Amino acid sequence: MANLGMIQLSFVLLGVMILLLGSGVWIAVSLGLVGFVAMALTTSLPLGAVLATTTWSASSSWTLAALPLFIWMGEILFRTKLSEEMFRGLSPWVQWLPGRLTHVNVIGCGIFAAVSGSSAATCATIGKIALPELDKRGYDKSLSLGSLAGAGTLGLLIPPSIPMVVYAVTANVSVLQVFLGGFLPGVLVMVLYSGYIIIWSLLNPKKVPPRDPPMPFRQKLRESAKLAPCLLLILAVFLSLVLGFATATECAAWGVTGALLLAWWSGTLTRKNFLESIMSATRLTCMIMLILAGAAYTTAAMAYTGIPAALATWVQGQELTPGMLALYLSIMYIILGCLIDGISMIVLTAVIVLPMVRQAGLDLVWFGVYLIIHVEMAQITPPVGFNLFVLQNMSGRDTFTVARAAFPFFVLLLAAVFIITEYPQIVMFLPKLAFPD
Repeated sequence: MANLGMIQLSFVLLGVMILLLGSGVWIAVSLGLVGFVAMALTTSLPLGAVLATTTWSASSSWTLAALPLFIWMGEILFRTKLSEEMFRGLSPWVQWLPGRLTHVNVIGCGIFAAVSGSSAATCATIGKIALPELDKRGYDKSLSLGSLAGAGTLGLLIPPSIPMVVYAVTANVSVLQVFLGGFLPGVLVMVLYSGYIIIWSLLNPKKVPPRDPPMPFRQKLRESAKLAPCLLLILAVFLSLVLGFATATECAAWGVTGALLLAWWSGTLTRKNFLESIMSATRLTCMIMLILAGAAYTTAAMAYTGIPAALATWVQGQELTPGMLALYLSIMYIILGCLIDGISMIVLTAVIVLPMVRQAGLDLVWFGVYLIIHVEMAQITPPVGFNLFVLQNMSGRDTFTVARAAFPFFVLLLAAVFIITEYPQIVMFLPKLAFPD
């Protein structure tokens, strides 16, 4: 078995992975078992020693300290009155735009995304107040659901982002650079979403309710005043990242402190909420860390097989342009997004895809943002799109109805992928500004 050919070995490992995942085995355990099989077929090294070494090295990274902190920050803010205050604070300022209050979904999710790292938390936090208010005013249900499903994914693209931390650790690149790379694409996606809402509203004027009664400027400011602490927290985290005052991990610690103060200020920091946020963050962190440990062992095992190096050589021989490689990878990630969650997409494909990306000359920071946008697509792609489940529970509609409403925003994410592929400087501007060569 040790002389198994490269192609046969690849099919054996792929078959083992499909069998394990299809049997309902945890993804982290499946990754570890595939690593065991790969090691057993290609080397006589002690499997336990390699497992212990790779698991420890993957788990002891200082960068990973940011992960539970960013998760906890999002969990704290998820339990505040932030969504209600955002709706009241933003709604007076968007009445003049075609689509009116529907833009609150996009802007509100963008703001919450900048203080949370979770797509589901962003979608649920804004949706729990926005959907009832939009329904009460008579806004089109499909546009309300679709815009919220799409804008909810901004929690993954606008830093701090949990999948970005996972990718940075997996690809061994700077978390800070990947964070900075996500800001402008996040703004781009928000502009695309709002642009679509404007065009749809102009084409369907009868489906847009009349604007609310005019509000004096001072009252607008008074309604928006409660947003100030949240905006100050975003500004503090962003400036400390860009100006180099703090590392991503230090920013996460300050972000948690700010989130606790914000929750206390809003009167929602109770003993119950505090303990619930800790337990929820702990559960999610343990799940992600277990997946990363399994992925690290599989990565080490795959290095012994020589499959990633062989694929990189094959890509070089095909003379694919970076654009063609990005196109093929997009097709693969869209299909995967229908089957598995985003973090699993990252760790399952990293060991194979990253050598190919390096060989094609693509920047790993740029590729991280490119990959995160595909993870966003997975959030609104049936049958396992998590944002679809969140909105299904909140709206009482079936998954197909929510997925159909979200489809135009899926297309807009595809457009964002095309734009950053054609103009990679959109992604690389802030990282190069902060880290000039």
